[in-house]
Amino acid sequence: MNGSHKQKDRLVIHMIKRDTISKPKEWGIRLIAVLLSLIVCAVVIYLITRQNPAEVYSGIIDGAIGTKRRAWVTVRESVLLLIIAVGLVPAYRMRFWNIGAEGQILMGGAATAAIMIYLGDKLPKSAILPLIIVSSLAAGMIWGLIPAIFKAHFNTNETLFTLMMNYTAMQLITYFIVYWENPKGSNTVGVINPATKAGWFPKVFGMDYFLNVLIVVIVTVVMTVYMKYTRQGYELAVVGESANTARYAGINVRKVIIRTMMISGAICGLAGAIIVSGASHTISTSTAGGRGFTAIIVAWMSKFNPLTMIIVSVFLVFMQQGSIQIATQFGLNENASSIITGILLFFLIGCEFFVNYSLVVYRERKED
Repeated sequence: MNGSHKQKDRLVIHMIKRDTISKPKEWGIRLIAVLLSLIVCAVVIYLITRQNPAEVYSGIIDGAIGTKRRAWVTVRESVLLLIIAVGLVPAYRMRFWNIGAEGQILMGGAATAAIMIYLGDKLPKSAILPLIIVSSLAAGMIWGLIPAIFKAHFNTNETLFTLMMNYTAMQLITYFIVYWENPKGSNTVGVINPATKAGWFPKVFGMDYFLNVLIVVIVTVVMTVYMKYTRQGYELAVVGESANTARYAGINVRKVIIRTMMISGAICGLAGAIIVSGASHTISTSTAGGRGFTAIIVAWMSKFNPLTMIIVSVFLVFMQQGSIQIATQFGLNENASSIITGILLFFLIGCEFFVNYSLVVYRERKED
C-alpha cells in the first residue's frame, strides 16, 4: 500500500525583494520595458489606423524634432517636466507625499500673470523679470507651506490635503479669470501684453526658450548640491527614513517638514512662472496641464537622480509630442496620443516591479 503513493510536481513562483541590483541590469529591465511598450503601441496603431507602424513611428520622430520649432517645443516641455520633478524630490525624499504640484504651479502662474497685467506697463522690463521670479517662488512656497504646517502640527494626511489644494487653486484661477478676461465676455485671459511683451522671457542668443532651459539647469544643479552635500539635505533624508530616529538625533522634525515643503512648493511655483512668462503668456485652469502628476512618475522612475530625470523627462515628452503629431497626421481622435502615452507609462511604471523584485520559479514535489 505504501508503494501506491503518487508524487506530483507543481510549479511554484516566489516573489523576492532585491537587496541590490546592478546598474546594467536595472537599465536593461527598463530598456526591455521601453521596447515592449513600442511593440504594443505598434500593434495598437496598426489596429486603429491600418498603417505601417514604421511610418507612424517616423511620424512620431517628425512630430518631436522634425523642425527647429518642434525640437524647441520638445526641449521646452522637457525642462518644464524636469523642474517640477526636481521640486517634488525633496518632499518625496522626506516621505511627504506632495500631490499638490498642480496647484503650486497654478499659484506661481497666477502670481506671474498678476505682475504682467498690473505692472507690465509701469515698470521697466529689466525689473519685471526678477519680480516675476520672486513672486512665483513666494506663491508656490505659500501653497506648499499650508499643508506642511498641518502635517507638522496636526499630522494630517498630506496626500489628501495637497490633492484638495489643487482644486482650490483651480477655483482661484477661475475667479481671477473673471477680472482678467480679455476681451471682456470671453471667459479667457488671452495673451498677456502681446504688443509690448512686458513680462515675457526675453530671447537669449536669438532663442525663445534658452532662458527657460538656463533657469531649469541652475535649479537642478542647486537642488542636487542641496540634497547631497548640505546638512539640511541630510536632515530631510533622515526624517524620511524614520521620524523617531531623527528626533533621537536632535533634528527638529516639524521644522524640517515645513522647510522642505516650502522649497518644494517654491520650485513648482517657479515652474508656473516659466510656463506663463516663458511659454504660453497666459493663465488658465489648464496651465499646469497635468505636468504635476506626470512629474511624480518622472521622480519615482528616476529614483530621485537628476541625470536620470533628464533622460526620463525627454523621453516622455518626445513620445507625447510625437503622438500628438501622428494623431493629426493620420486623422485620429485627439485621445489617440493619450492612449499611446498611457501604454508607454504602463510599461515604464510596471518595469519598476522587476527592478525591485525578482521572481524565483521552481518545481515542488508533493505526495498524494
